[in-house]
Amino acid sequence: MQRTIKFIAITLFTAVILTSCGNDASLQRYYVDHQEAKNFISQDFPLSMIDIDKSNFTDAQNEAYNSVNKLNFLGYKASENDSETYHAEITKVKTILSDKKYQDLLDFSDKGKKISVKFIGTEAEADEVVIFGSAKDMGFGIVRILGDDMNPEKMVTLINALQHANIEEGQIENIMNFFK
Repeated sequence: MQRTIKFIAITLFTAVILTSCGNDASLQRYYVDHQEAKNFISQDFPLSMIDIDKSNFTDAQNEAYNSVNKLNFLGYKASENDSETYHAEITKVKTILSDKKYQDLLDFSDKGKKISVKFIGTEAEADEVVIFGSAKDMGFGIVRILGDDMNPEKMVTLINALQHANIEEGQIENIMNFFK
């Protein structure tokens, strides 16, 4: 269970790193409308406040990491008593992210967990990167990554590196505890 929570938290954290300020009023509106709603958690992470071991990063990963300023996280905790709300909320997010302005970057599934990474911008420079992860037994999370001159391809390598990086769990403890 702890491994699953850590996996989701790191994946969502990575998603936040990949999202940049953009004009996407719909996703921004969803964040604003749900940041204090029941079963939701919202947290902003200035990248400078998160201690990440970058000793094994490649040049491309360092460049991607340095292009990120802040991560915004919004999570929803699923409960057995309220599966209708869970399905309604996840449908809203999927509808927002199905807009043609979001380009697919990466999709994968592992043991009931689904992760989708999308971006707004060009292949050379992303204006916003969004990571959306879900697991039926836990809920879902959205990470918006805010930064400057973010390269989508390099962000994928950064996500992979962050999954294996030594991140102090105390820094994301609130999120991990929320999904327990």
